[in-house]
This record gives sequence, C-alpha cells and structure tokens, in this order.
Amino acid sequence: MSVKHELAGRTEGPVYVPGDDGYDEERTGFQLLGPHRPEVIVGAAGVADVRAAVEYAAARRVPLAVQAAGHGVGVPTRGVLVGTRRMNRVGVDPGARTAWVEAGATWAEVVAVTAPHGLAPLSGSFPGVGAVPYTLGGGSGLLARRYGFAADHVRRFEVVTMDGRLRRADATSEPDLFWALRGGGGDVGVVTGMEIDLMPVEGLFGGSLFFDVARAPGVLDAWRRWTRTVPEEVTSAVSMLVYPDAPPFPEAMRGRQIAQLQIAFAGPEGKGRSLVEPLQAAGPVLRDTLRELPYTESGEVFQEPAQPHPYRSRCLLLSDLDGRALAGLAKATGPDAAVPTGVGLRHLGGALARPPRVPNAVDHRDASYSVMVLSVPEPGQEEAVKAFHREALAPFASRTVAPWLTFTYGPLGVDEVRAAFEPATYRRLAQVKARYDPHGLVHGNRPIAAA
Repeated sequence: MSVKHELAGRTEGPVYVPGDDGYDEERTGFQLLGPHRPEVIVGAAGVADVRAAVEYAAARRVPLAVQAAGHGVGVPTRGVLVGTRRMNRVGVDPGARTAWVEAGATWAEVVAVTAPHGLAPLSGSFPGVGAVPYTLGGGSGLLARRYGFAADHVRRFEVVTMDGRLRRADATSEPDLFWALRGGGGDVGVVTGMEIDLMPVEGLFGGSLFFDVARAPGVLDAWRRWTRTVPEEVTSAVSMLVYPDAPPFPEAMRGRQIAQLQIAFAGPEGKGRSLVEPLQAAGPVLRDTLRELPYTESGEVFQEPAQPHPYRSRCLLLSDLDGRALAGLAKATGPDAAVPTGVGLRHLGGALARPPRVPNAVDHRDASYSVMVLSVPEPGQEEAVKAFHREALAPFASRTVAPWLTFTYGPLGVDEVRAAFEPATYRRLAQVKARYDPHGLVHGNRPIAAA
C-alpha cells in the first residue's frame, strides 16, 4: 500500500505526496526560502489526523515537522509534514477571560473572535502569524511590556507526543511538558490547541512615526533615550530600511533610509500623544499614523508586509543600547550596504522582566532591548548574508545577553539553540525531549538534543 493510500484511509483532511496538485501550495508557507520537501503531507483537519501522522512517522522512524502559517521554517523536513491551517477554530469564555485556540489559527482569527467581548490576546505585531507556534517560542508582541510574554499566559496545552498519545499539559498534569512548551519552542510533539488568558483591552493608541535617517541622524538615539522614560503601558520598536526607489512607495521615501518608530500604548489617546511628543521632535516627520485603534486593527502599528518572501535574519538580546553602535548600524545598513538589509529594534523590560506565576522555559528576562538584521538573499547569497549580519551586529557584542531565536529566521544548529538558553534551562529541555521524543523525530525550528 502506498503512503498516500495508507494515510488517506486514516485521515479526514487531505494527504499529498510529491507531484500531487496542491502539494507545493501545502508545503510552502510565508517563508519562501528553504521550504519543506516532505515525503508526505497530512493536511490535518483535527486531532485524529495529527495522531495518524505522528503514528506513521514514529513507526518508520522518519522525521516529522509541523507548519501552521509557515513564517519561521528552520529545519525543512523530508519526512512527514503536518499542516495545521485547517485546525483554526477559536472559542472564547468571556467570563473567565480565556480562549481556546486550535493549532492552525492565526492571531487575526483569534482577535476577530475575542474583540467583540472587549478582550485581546497577547498577539504579535503581524496578524498573520500562527498563534500556537508564536506562543511556543515565547511570544513578545504589542502588549508585551504591559503583560509579559504570551507563553506566560497559557493555561494548558493539548499535545500529541511521539507515542501517539494526546496529552493534556498544564501546571498539574504533565508539568515538565507544560514548562517546556511555554518558551522552549515545541520540539517535543505536535500541539493541537491551547487555552490562553485574554486581557481587558479594546484598543490602543498606536501607529508609527517615519523619519529620513539622513535628515534626522539622531533619531535612533532619541528613541533609545525616550524608552528610558516611558511607562510599562508603552511597547515600542524601530524598523529601519532603505526604501526601493520606485512606485508604489511614497515619493518622499523612495531611495532613502527610513526609520519607522512603532508605538503601541495601552491607554487613552490624550496621554499617548503627550508621551510621544519627544519623539516627534527628533527631526522632520515624513509620516505620522498615530491614532486610536480598535484592537482588530492592531496590525497597523507595524504595517509589516503581508506577502510571502524569502528571508534570513539574526537577532540578539541586549542588556542596553549604545548610541555609537546604533549610529554604526544605521551606516552599515544604509544605501551603500553590501547586502540590502533591514533593521529591527525592540524595547523590552517591564512585565517581560518578571517571572510568571508558573515557571516556564523563557530565559534572559533581564534583557532590555533586542536588535535584528534581516535580508532577502539572492540565489547563492546566503553565506554572504550570514557574514554581513555578523559584521553588522559586531558592535553590540559587549552588551549581548544571548541570541534571540524569536526573530532569528533560518536553519539553526543544536549549538546555536543551546546558546540561546541558560545552561540549566537547556539541560531540562533536553531531558523533556528525551522523555517525549526519545528518537529525535520532531524537527522543530529550535532543535533540542535529547539528554
């Protein structure tokens, strides 16, 4: 019996093998560089389909990977791929302020269901990201400094482990598994759903201020100094890139290095406008999109591109930001850069620095900022991009806490993942991996070597 017929007889969702119509669409997500090329894809329609795929992979000792929206493909599998995008149901309990989120739901789908109740999840800056994989990695989003990591506010998971069992993981049932899934990356099984806390947030004062770096050379340092003055209700970031010199980009921005200061304030508009006044004085503002936003429009804060594309990035957690390093980064990634590269800076701290009520695998809560460089490599350019990223981030070495895997896109080796965790945390993750995936079949974006 062929693999397709064997699995199709056990699943409700579609099964694809190479050459089938729909195979390429199913295996390709938002990240176009290094997509999965599996032997078979199970487009899971429910938990039973996930269990069938896991049992098939386990019986044959072949690797298994999971893809929801497919933003951060790190380790493409040639074995079994479980696509979860059909498992996108979201249920809300307004009284308890909780939501049940299936494995393939995006944050946009979660927000659409929670917003009518005046509640919001701890969602990310891009609404199209899968809610479950985002949370498995920790999750630092628009309300991060006010409420902490998304992983801090998970009440329970349901997960199929490599023995084919559907397990409930919470603070009292499978507590080690629960600990590892909240921030450890999910390299131990296939999460089919999670129960999360919701916050009483109906909207934000948010949006962006755009500056031409050449006309406002001190804008990054102005943002750095400003972040030291703001309350925890303010979560902010900076994106910086050279805009293409072509339509449909605004003429005033074409061919220029633009710094976009992104602000989300969980408070009233009047106070928000008062808080951002020092930033508006940093130089000529090319564009101001700050306004009161219903949470359903929270993606307008970052305005990240919605089309799939190939990309690679490197990200670091920092104890502090140095003004000279920021100026050097702006110059290195400006119009004359050897590799066209965007920059992302995020202000951390606040609630992110406080441990959750139930401990989890999120480390390095003492970091104050993150810095990321991201490029879209041309064919054959990946090694050059890696070298350029290392060079661009070198000035931050003295204040580097650890790599940050949340915004590191590309294949990661075990040693790179180990470096992102405290030694004790990694040892515990390895022990959990050995218990629930002893043959190392789950190929997650953050590979853990079983102890």
